[in-house]
Amino acid sequence: MSIALKLTDLSKSFAVGRRLFGGPVGHVHAVHPITLEVPQGETLGIVGESGCGKSTLARLLVGLIAPTTGSIEIDGAALDNANPAIFGKRIQYVFQDPISSLNPRKTIRQIMESPLKRLHGMGKAERDRRISEIFASVNLREEFLERYPHEFSGGQAQRIGIARALAAQASILILDEPVSALDVSVQAQVLNLLADLKAEFGLTYLFISHDLAVVEAVSDRIAVLYFGSVVELGPAEEVFRAPRHPYTKLLADSAPVVGRPLKAPEQKGTELPDPLNPPPGCAFAARCPRASDRCRAEVPRLEAAGGTTQVACFHPLT
Repeated sequence: MSIALKLTDLSKSFAVGRRLFGGPVGHVHAVHPITLEVPQGETLGIVGESGCGKSTLARLLVGLIAPTTGSIEIDGAALDNANPAIFGKRIQYVFQDPISSLNPRKTIRQIMESPLKRLHGMGKAERDRRISEIFASVNLREEFLERYPHEFSGGQAQRIGIARALAAQASILILDEPVSALDVSVQAQVLNLLADLKAEFGLTYLFISHDLAVVEAVSDRIAVLYFGSVVELGPAEEVFRAPRHPYTKLLADSAPVVGRPLKAPEQKGTELPDPLNPPPGCAFAARCPRASDRCRAEVPRLEAAGGTTQVACFHPLT
């Protein structure tokens, strides 16, 4: 199976503050070096708490921000972040808030035409034909093209956002919380649509969400992020059925399940580490009930932990 997306030591740091004389006060490491391969046609779910680096990683992948280190390859070709058009033709972003991601001053037709003009240089007749095809694929009526974004419901607006991403003819879609702002019934419709589009166009998805039930339902593999690092990576059914990293188990135990009483999961603390003063060793050690002196001194690497799952932990769950 061919590799659609390959990340090699991809990381991002942000400078914080400025000294009166000299450089910044410090740096926040939002994403630590990540090396990862995503096969063609796979849906990779990315989960983690708020502040773990999910959205920063997504913005790196689509070229909205430049990486501090590392490289991105799509279909074996390295992407130069100095040329946004190259990114746009290969990978597109579907935003969390469908309404605010659409320009309120433009009609839907103008929004849809933008990537066709700027990325592919299509003439009017070809643009009209392509837009008709895409709208049919996402089950929207062509009369919507002359309306403005505020005239649509959240579900309709998200379909338009997906259609705009498809208009660029990208092979990879970054889905950043694509259904979290929608009603539950509408969520199911959008998820079914995404599954149909993936099969029809041979798409590859990176599905970012905090909703573990949704991620488990749509993903082939799961990458669990904590404090900017991948701490567990494996098939979705294995990761959720038998989590190997204590943090993954914490996430699974924290998710509400119908019929199961809510209870506080076992952990020693609730605070994330200070990003300006990260602790030595494993970033999760202060919250982990299995932490040892080695955990507080050394940083665990992502290694095989039985089957096809990888885990960054010195004391993985069995």
